[in-house]
Amino acid sequence: MSKTEEDEDGGRLRSFDGLAEKTISVICFLIAVGHIYVAFDPVLSELQRNAFHFAGFALLAALLYPMWRGSSGKAAPVGLDFALGIAVAVSAVWLAQAETAIYDRGVKFSTMDWIAASICIIGAIELTRRVAGIIIPILIILSLTYVAYWGRFVGGVFSFPGLSPETVAFRSIYGDDAMFGTIARISSTYVFLFIIFGAFLLRSGAGEFVINMARAVAGKLVGGPGIVAVIASGLTGTISGSAVANTASTGVITIPLMKRAGFQPKFAGGVEAAASTGGQLMPPIMGAGAFVMASFTQIPYEKIVAVAALPALLYFLSVAFFVRIEARRNNLQPLPDEGQTLGSAFKEGGASFIIPICTLIGLLVAGFTPTYAAVFGILAVIASSWLTKNRMGPKAVFEAFVMGSKGMVLTAVLLCSVGLVVNVIATAGIGNTFSLMITSWAGGNIMIALILIALASLVLGMGLPVTAAYIVLATLSAPALSGMISDQFVIAQLAAGTLPEAAKAVLMFGIPDQIELLSRELSHAEAVGLIRSLPLEIAAPVRDLVVPPAVATSALLSAHMIIFWLSQDSNVTPPVALAAFTAAAIAKAPAMATGVASWKLAKGLYIIPVLFAYTPFLSGDWPAMIQVFCFGVVGVYALAGALQGCMEKPLGWIMRALCLAAGLATLWPDALILNIIGAIATFGLLMVNIRFGKTPPMTAVPEAA
Repeated sequence: MSKTEEDEDGGRLRSFDGLAEKTISVICFLIAVGHIYVAFDPVLSELQRNAFHFAGFALLAALLYPMWRGSSGKAAPVGLDFALGIAVAVSAVWLAQAETAIYDRGVKFSTMDWIAASICIIGAIELTRRVAGIIIPILIILSLTYVAYWGRFVGGVFSFPGLSPETVAFRSIYGDDAMFGTIARISSTYVFLFIIFGAFLLRSGAGEFVINMARAVAGKLVGGPGIVAVIASGLTGTISGSAVANTASTGVITIPLMKRAGFQPKFAGGVEAAASTGGQLMPPIMGAGAFVMASFTQIPYEKIVAVAALPALLYFLSVAFFVRIEARRNNLQPLPDEGQTLGSAFKEGGASFIIPICTLIGLLVAGFTPTYAAVFGILAVIASSWLTKNRMGPKAVFEAFVMGSKGMVLTAVLLCSVGLVVNVIATAGIGNTFSLMITSWAGGNIMIALILIALASLVLGMGLPVTAAYIVLATLSAPALSGMISDQFVIAQLAAGTLPEAAKAVLMFGIPDQIELLSRELSHAEAVGLIRSLPLEIAAPVRDLVVPPAVATSALLSAHMIIFWLSQDSNVTPPVALAAFTAAAIAKAPAMATGVASWKLAKGLYIIPVLFAYTPFLSGDWPAMIQVFCFGVVGVYALAGALQGCMEKPLGWIMRALCLAAGLATLWPDALILNIIGAIATFGLLMVNIRFGKTPPMTAVPEAA
């Protein structure tokens, strides 16, 4: 017998009682154990592994997410959903074993192949509708019909002559970017194993330790409950990698604490949503983004998570600054001491969090693959749990595997299905066309390109989950953005007069009427104008001749990281703001007001990507990155003070304007003297504010949360 309940994303999940629940749990356990076994003993080909991965989670998705729900709340019959799940799973397995036979027939489908491919694709569309809404299914249908039929009727650069239905079906299943291709490989290996690792951490009590530690560190500070939310969400992000899950798990504790301390409900919800969004920016999981990024860029995963740490820390500090300033603006007082100490927190459950995380990081630094590191991290969780009160025996291990599999359903179905869209983008060359359009619209100006990508991200985020939005947007715009970032090196070489002769020869074809410019020294502004005026067919080969491989790789990483960060805005930006709406429900605050508060608090999502584009925050050596980080901390604090109208005490309009100027000066790229002046000005303004500012009236603290 089945029943239904609300899931954390606001959808409707079907849960089961008795024997049915035990059966679902066994399926989840077998799926998880099977993935771990294949990680160590690759008995299956990559395509077979990805197909079995989709098959297992398609069955779970069909069972857990009912096909429909009537006005009375009654769900579709379990038998109907089970039949669909079995049909899709069997079809995926059939296609995995039929690959060789299809090639032997000259890439021709048999009747059974056609039936299996149709069921698999239609099933992916339907299951994606259930777990992620209607937008992705619409994109899949539009994509497949575009390359099969209506693309030939589109005029201009997006015209496509069309492919036969058999070719479309074959490429949708067996293509490198298709359902069982690159993105499915990421899902079936790195992502799922890290989701299991996070489930083991949560089952071992690590989540409770994170909350206790955060309360011990920051609970007694002014605005402490808000800072607790920032710390707890940052550390929980290393476990969950999901903004909504992060909000739901930590928010039930931190939001009542913030309300009890005197924060307005909408602000408390906004803090939790903004902080939880940072969980997807926090290594090592980064909400699956690090794994997708490593696959797209071919940059080692360990390098991505290494350079992502300081920006993530800067983001959390930016949210903490807003919390501290809001507490000072309302003269909130610290909460009474509840007896929680750092020592007691570590004694009760520190081992179950610290040992596995250190094991994971140590293995990655030592050069082990993320797959091996995740598996050994899971073993470390089990072993370290025996040093705490939450010892993991066979039952707890079983429950952790089940929790991990259930938590992976949405991600697995989504990542496999979105391959249908990405495959069409690659097949039709839409990505290159879109990149050309961005380059043309931006005129080579990185800031304009960032604004265009941010707007596109916001629109995509209205219908796509964060990871899917990043995948689609990176496929479309990363080449253009990375090219613009690389052009900064070309501009510097041109202005310095060190451009190679071969590059000058190519440049002459692009500026036949301005060849004399290459015979004299150019100012930086002249070099910028020249490079931005080049047509792509000239700019690209010049870039290839001038930009060293290491610089090109750094530009590619910066472009993808910018897009990944901007993709997070749908968690906190109305009208979607999934994390903010989840927090609003917990805070009992208006949803849109909480969304606006979270958007304001998450300004780091827009400021820090600018640093990626214009500074060596991701591409420099460690001293250079730390320098950017330090100036970034001061600059973000100054901007937060200007936006909130308060530092340690309220600010007048003149002081706010000075704070804004100081913050911008501190963050300005490639201007060390200006950065130093801005930082000194910020500290000076802070001292003046502390010395001469007026303390606001004390805000009454509610009796209860």
